[in-house]
Amino acid sequence: MVLVFQSSGVVMSRSWSHTLDSCNTQPACVLPADVVPFASAWQCGLMLLRDPVHLVSPRAVAYWTVRALPAWIIVLAGELLWLSSPPDDTGPRVVVPAVTVLLAAAHLIVMPRWRYRVHRWEVTSTAVYTQSGWLRQERRIAPLSRVQTVDTERGPLEQLFMLANVTVTTASAAGPLRIHGLDRATAGALVAELTEATSHSQGDAT
Repeated sequence: MVLVFQSSGVVMSRSWSHTLDSCNTQPACVLPADVVPFASAWQCGLMLLRDPVHLVSPRAVAYWTVRALPAWIIVLAGELLWLSSPPDDTGPRVVVPAVTVLLAAAHLIVMPRWRYRVHRWEVTSTAVYTQSGWLRQERRIAPLSRVQTVDTERGPLEQLFMLANVTVTTASAAGPLRIHGLDRATAGALVAELTEATSHSQGDAT
């Protein structure tokens, strides 16, 4: 894989969007224990060559499936309404809903499981590292010294599946880091851990 490093701290590849939150100015990014610590954007990019350690909750698969279902139901309802109108040619009227059902089934089976394999997160003593997406994937690293606030969020559907999202707001122009699909207890423990870690981290979070 060929990585192109830009002065803005954004790392792009053909299939990935990598964001390094001020790693070129904050040498606090963390590599695995067997790798020497670094102080440059290139060395920070080495961390992006491995996945974060932790997966999200397995219940996120069911959550993403249910969340995607209403859109396909609406599409199929419209097609069935069209199918029930006076026919001009019954051939396309039958083929279109059949194709939609196949596409919906493929999407509802593949997408949630793909997202589950991609979505990962990791918190070390000096940085937060996230990976998200499925077709378009993003990895981000934020030094703890850049963290400003840590929040949890649970929508009605996420509460049904006992899941929560964690939002880590940093001083980066790239916006906050978001970890979706966490078990509720894991999210609470993560917020407590980050709050404690950032309170002892050096830096002004700017």
